[in-house]
Amino acid sequence: MSTGHTPDDRQSPEGTPPEHPGAEPGLHRRGFLTGAGAVAGAVAVGVAGAALPGQAFAAGQAAAPVTISAPGITLIAGLDGVVSARDGGGTERVRLTRFMTKDSVVGLQPTSGGTPSLITLPDGRSAIQVDYKLPAAANGLTVRGIFDVTPNRAHLRWELGGSTTLLPAGVLFGRTVTAPTAPESFAALTTWNRDAGGGIPYETNAGVVYQETWADTFAYFRLANSTPAWTNASWMHSPGTATTNGAVVEADLVLGTMRPAAAGTAGSLQPLGVEVWTDQPFSIWDQGGVPMPLHAAVANGGTADRNVQLSWWARDFDGVILGSGTVAGTVAAGSTWAQTFTVTAPPQGIVFTEVSAKSGTDEAFARTNLTVLPPFTYQAGADSMFGIANYPWLLKPDTPAVVGLMQRIGIKRVRIAYDGGPGLAPAALDAAGIAHNIELHGIPLDGTTAQVAAWADTNTTLAINANAEYFEVANEINRPWMTTTTAASYVRDGLHPVRDRLKAAGARTKVLNAGLSGMDYIWTKAFRDAGGWDLIDGFSFHPGRGNFTPDYAPAPADWTTDSNGTYWNFLGSLNKAQEVIAEYGPKELWMTEAYACTKPNSWWHDTYRHAAENVLLTLALAKAAGVRCVNWYQLHDSILGKPQLADPVNSEYHYGLMHRDLGAKPSMLAYATAARVLDRATFVRRLTLPDPDLKGLLFTSPQGPISILWSRKDGYILNPNHPTDSGWFAAPEPWVDDWRTKTVLKVAAAPAVSIADPQEAEHRGRDHRDHRNNVAGTVREIDCIGRERLLTPTDGCVELHLDGAPRIYYGLTNTPDAT
Repeated sequence: MSTGHTPDDRQSPEGTPPEHPGAEPGLHRRGFLTGAGAVAGAVAVGVAGAALPGQAFAAGQAAAPVTISAPGITLIAGLDGVVSARDGGGTERVRLTRFMTKDSVVGLQPTSGGTPSLITLPDGRSAIQVDYKLPAAANGLTVRGIFDVTPNRAHLRWELGGSTTLLPAGVLFGRTVTAPTAPESFAALTTWNRDAGGGIPYETNAGVVYQETWADTFAYFRLANSTPAWTNASWMHSPGTATTNGAVVEADLVLGTMRPAAAGTAGSLQPLGVEVWTDQPFSIWDQGGVPMPLHAAVANGGTADRNVQLSWWARDFDGVILGSGTVAGTVAAGSTWAQTFTVTAPPQGIVFTEVSAKSGTDEAFARTNLTVLPPFTYQAGADSMFGIANYPWLLKPDTPAVVGLMQRIGIKRVRIAYDGGPGLAPAALDAAGIAHNIELHGIPLDGTTAQVAAWADTNTTLAINANAEYFEVANEINRPWMTTTTAASYVRDGLHPVRDRLKAAGARTKVLNAGLSGMDYIWTKAFRDAGGWDLIDGFSFHPGRGNFTPDYAPAPADWTTDSNGTYWNFLGSLNKAQEVIAEYGPKELWMTEAYACTKPNSWWHDTYRHAAENVLLTLALAKAAGVRCVNWYQLHDSILGKPQLADPVNSEYHYGLMHRDLGAKPSMLAYATAARVLDRATFVRRLTLPDPDLKGLLFTSPQGPISILWSRKDGYILNPNHPTDSGWFAAPEPWVDDWRTKTVLKVAAAPAVSIADPQEAEHRGRDHRDHRNNVAGTVREIDCIGRERLLTPTDGCVELHLDGAPRIYYGLTNTPDAT
């Protein structure tokens, strides 16, 4: 289902990155030591000693620095074309230094100085124009900058001309930040949307900002798009828009104490913007019953004050309103208004929130999720099945927080880690007690002997140096699906060279085959026939899944292999993988990617609620099958190289356990629930219930029998009523239970027991759950996100209400399917 996420995937889609020149030499200071400070009220303009406000000048006429001002900001253009941006107190914050063009014929061409002048814009406002100088090698390229101001904001525009071979995606502008107190940071901006066709709200991109920080204020460069990897201390990547014989590049500079999202609203002159956040990393609380403060800010991006109504609500997983309200206030132009709303934390679970702002006909809103997930002491250690695929590369809010989150939800293995790679280094994982593998691809199939040897030398050394326990040699190399293509060349040019080098080095590193895209048994047979089976220690595959429940298991002979075909099923693929291992010889079974994609309003993918249910059931079925490790794909919504940029259309973006704002999806709670319940569990058998539509798995554990039960009376197809004439599916909100059929099952409860083992008793008391069912004879029911309720037996039995969502039961007998 995925295309793999290894070092080769850092390339941004905008094309080849610009070859960045080194840091700027010392900048000239002439022209910056004089000039007017900020002027309150209307925009003030001037060319010192040479002009009256509002007078237009032709390029080259300025005899002194050129100044324009608005409340909170002043721009001063020196005679060398460098533009200084100062705040309302007159303190210089940023300088706009040079511009870098990129052209397919003349390459990279930086400007070297420029001539400022004062001009009048079509709307009557004044602006600074800078006509930049370019070397003769630029072959007629021209660059002109036009800069204007509104309260707390400067609009920056560069017009490039004189070439039909410009590469606008690769251009940059130079900037210097004056004495910042923290490194520059990058943030993606989004807008929440409600679709006219219904369904769940979703985010779209609203540009990006680079934040500059001082002790008393901030500055933000807002752009429609930018690749952070192409930005350095001297140059900021600022892709432009092509014109007939050139390009236009635009950005905004916002000054003030506001947060990045508000700066984006102000920079883009949007009427209203809303942002929500909490002070808790990942918006996770340790316990119930405590206040959960939700912070909200509404930004006024216009030029006049606005009267605003700010409303909020908070709901639990059942849709119960936990808090709501409306407040009114006035938001000044170019400013923000903040409020804090508080809800009481439930014992465990998720709280969905929304804050909306209205002023006249303008409206904006934002959502985030609050989570209660108590700490837990995991006992399985290296035997744990629970891992994460891709790199946990988005180290926000910081590395210790990310490591702590992984430990809390039960992640005990990372698929890819190596020094110098994205995400957490091997040493950091070792210190946290998290095992790590490596996956590297790019094998030069059918390449020359020298090319094959060079790849194997480099990558096997990298795997050994990373102290990887397993080396997964490439990723999803079985393309096209269900063919023999690449199987023999992969064994010859990939596995054999790696095995040879590992043996020669005496390395302990074990080998996994390239995780297969789907359970491709045809490719696997060709792989075995080419000698590949004897070269691996574990068999790896990626059981992609469409709009089917995880326990859907069509016969392989009936699989259809189109992009929406039944080939993309979970349990049928798992069963086939076990069959292959039984036939070809014993191997560990690995799922180096497993999925519950939540692409919004897409019938082929999971709703947020289905995803949580399916995460739990997927992991339970994998545990029942003896899978050595399931690497869930992935920790957070996003794409490497485009951190936290919203992408509602690309399914690859939506596989995370967290949203792009790092609030948990219900999926993350389901992962943690499975990790806790199955931590030291051993599979016993599948349950055969009197009603064939009722399904179950039985595990044993130190806490007694564990039964996981569900119903398939509503079938195995998810979102079955999706339209066939459109890709749009109006998905229900996550608190909507859309399983229609509820079935009552009467089951015997286990009798009350006492805990004879003092160590086990101490362990139970230490964990956040006291396993009351074992002590008091009650039955404890746990849903997919870890919420529990106690069921009191009557005449030794309890009534269970089953539907398509799997539920976990402690306190039943070890024969819950007995009639």
